[in-house]
Amino acid sequence: MATDHPVVIYPPAVDGGRRVRIDGQFVGIAYGLLDVVAFLQEAGLQGWDEMDVVQSSLIEWRAGGPDVWAH
Repeated sequence: MATDHPVVIYPPAVDGGRRVRIDGQFVGIAYGLLDVVAFLQEAGLQGWDEMDVVQSSLIEWRAGGPDVWAH
């Protein structure tokens, strides 16, 4: 992963989903931490779980952290 924050989780949409970008590529909409985990595992970070997502400095959370899923 090329940057300090290669994973960007965008602000929640009206439906609570958050766009997820990994290494500059849009990978999908997450509706909770398990979705983020799945996207990261698909990107090669096998073994990651919800706590890794919450604590990782690789992830930039925009307009709210990992506990914000509703607009």
